[in-house]
Amino acid sequence: MSRSFIAGLAAAAAALSTLAAVPAGATAGPRVTSDVLLPAPALADFEKDLVQDDRGVKLGGIGSGLYPAGRGDYWMVTDRGPNGEPKVNGEKRRTFPVPEFAPAIVRVAVRNGKARITKTITLKKADGTPITGRSNQEGHDEVPYGWDGQEQLAYDPAGLDTEDLVAGRNGDFWLVDEYSPSLVHAAPDGRILARYVPKGLGLTGAGYPVKETLPAVLATRQQNRGLEALGFSRRENALYLAVQSPLANPDKKTGKAADVVRILRVDLRTGRPTGEWAHLMEKVADFDPKAEQGDMKISALNVLVPGRLLLQERTDAVARLYTVDLRGATDLLGGPHDDPATKPSLESALPASIRPAAKKLAVDLAAIPGLPGKIEGVTLLDPRTIVIANDNDFGLGAFGEDGRLIDSGVKSRLITIKLPKPLR
Repeated sequence: MSRSFIAGLAAAAAALSTLAAVPAGATAGPRVTSDVLLPAPALADFEKDLVQDDRGVKLGGIGSGLYPAGRGDYWMVTDRGPNGEPKVNGEKRRTFPVPEFAPAIVRVAVRNGKARITKTITLKKADGTPITGRSNQEGHDEVPYGWDGQEQLAYDPAGLDTEDLVAGRNGDFWLVDEYSPSLVHAAPDGRILARYVPKGLGLTGAGYPVKETLPAVLATRQQNRGLEALGFSRRENALYLAVQSPLANPDKKTGKAADVVRILRVDLRTGRPTGEWAHLMEKVADFDPKAEQGDMKISALNVLVPGRLLLQERTDAVARLYTVDLRGATDLLGGPHDDPATKPSLESALPASIRPAAKKLAVDLAAIPGLPGKIEGVTLLDPRTIVIANDNDFGLGAFGEDGRLIDSGVKSRLITIKLPKPLR
């Protein structure tokens, strides 16, 4: 991370006017200095030109991604929109209660302990038509259904399940997506300039350029476990991205039991990978004994210096941040493990010849009282200040017989944390 970039982030941190004083007698350790609720307008008001019936659902999910916008502002992004997974006739079905919802980037300003949305950018096709968050391809993605799981909806090859973002130098954005999985480049107005997907995916009809540059093996991602974490290395003119969970390679059972996930570096000018490494997640028995190994996920990534990252591992209940050093790890790019036909797969058995990235616990978020569950957004303001956001899943709970949401009551929050020593 360059000195000028750190200085800019430090200026953003100084602009936060909501920082609280340290309580008398507080012990040294990470401390919360600001905790604000994010706005939650009705979806019919938030996207009034798109959403006709929001079924009582309010804006949520904007903590899926988080990036500093300067002067106490943040860029945030929704995921694909409100979605559920009820059982219908003994089968779990992916539901979209507001199927016309368009994933959106929002700018949030924090002033005097309150947050407000100052700008909304819906993601769009090349012709300016808003996309949706619905599944893309039959056979590759989950079948989309309406709110009660009864009516099958049309697939949308342009649809995105966005999960993290960074802002570029020229007002553009880069995002990661769960479906393909993919890396997405968007213009300042939200028009998609390019979507980079695994080789051999064959996605057509998106209404924007689709380029097959990522390793073919990434198409074996588990459902709803694609690319979720994204970091910007200005010095390298590159992005670092992490798959949320181990690939279902060669099958779903392997993915659920594995602890090996993949991290990639991608050149901004070409959208092509320039490095790929293995990262070993913690064993769930020690990390969160109430969960299973398949519940372990990576949801956030920040670049400290080229090749050295701040990476979040989590379950829905427990989250920790690790420094991860790729510089001594084995580069897998272009090797046999980019081919899903290679046996045994990387996820089945990590060969002794492959050295995973070194890691060290940096911040135990689970040890900080009062933090929400499902923390997905994590960003650095300066080496001693992090900001986190949770994904409240749009408050989705059950739906009444009238088709209106019975809200879960979980709120979207933006929390600033001061660390006792700098991250390096």
